[in-house]
Amino acid sequence: MRDRIEAAADHIRARGGVRPELAIVLGSGLGPLAERVDGIAIPYAEIPHFPVSTAPGHAGRLLLGKLFGRDCVVMQGRVHLYEGYTPQDVVFPVRVMAALGARTLILTNAAGGMNPDYSVGDIVAIEDHLSLAVASGLDPLRGPNDPAIGPRFVSMNRAYDPDLLALAERVGGLARGVYAHVAGPSFEPPALIRMLRAAGCDLVGMSTVPEVIAARHVGMRVLALSAVTNIAVASTADDHITDEAEVWEAARALQPRFLALMEALLPALPKEGS
Repeated sequence: MRDRIEAAADHIRARGGVRPELAIVLGSGLGPLAERVDGIAIPYAEIPHFPVSTAPGHAGRLLLGKLFGRDCVVMQGRVHLYEGYTPQDVVFPVRVMAALGARTLILTNAAGGMNPDYSVGDIVAIEDHLSLAVASGLDPLRGPNDPAIGPRFVSMNRAYDPDLLALAERVGGLARGVYAHVAGPSFEPPALIRMLRAAGCDLVGMSTVPEVIAARHVGMRVLALSAVTNIAVASTADDHITDEAEVWEAARALQPRFLALMEALLPALPKEGS
């Protein structure tokens, strides 16, 4: 694994750009932030061993440069389990961004809101997660472990950095929530939504958690933000049919708020070692 990580990182370094302190993954509909990066852009397909995004709305480019005054590496789109990738494929980019030098990871996603206090257009800071996919065996750390990358066993308690959570609350006025991770790509049936709500989950989506696990494995600090793009249906008596168009429309509508949040948040993030 280390050889593949280093091959990808060496290719990116050879293309130029900054040594990143921050890594950012842009989820569904949140890609326009990438246009603010002052630096280079590399299609995933040109990076050795890098998985290529196939999901709609995921441009599949890695950007390296300045963003709101910080040296960043930015993924304009990610890959998911539902695309047919293994958990190890899904987290490979996180490992590469850590190898490039990034020590803080900011993850973003579009999610269904299950908390009745949430509305479409809200941005929520994730404080914990529940993953049915990981619990059923799709853990990116499953298999042989390389101790040069990270430890065999990784704690998920406080996986979402408490100080970064507090900063997001203070800077963006964000609520906190628990994110439920499912493999997808089908939207969740009402019975599953009811179960997840009973388990204390506020949000549901098809990404992020494998990346969190990989980031903690290599010792990165993690902040994760969910954009509520639809309200999850919890009853078969509800005739609303969630579809992809609904999610994209909501994601586009909240882009200005997301950009403003990142413009305020990134300069306030602590420097490495602080």
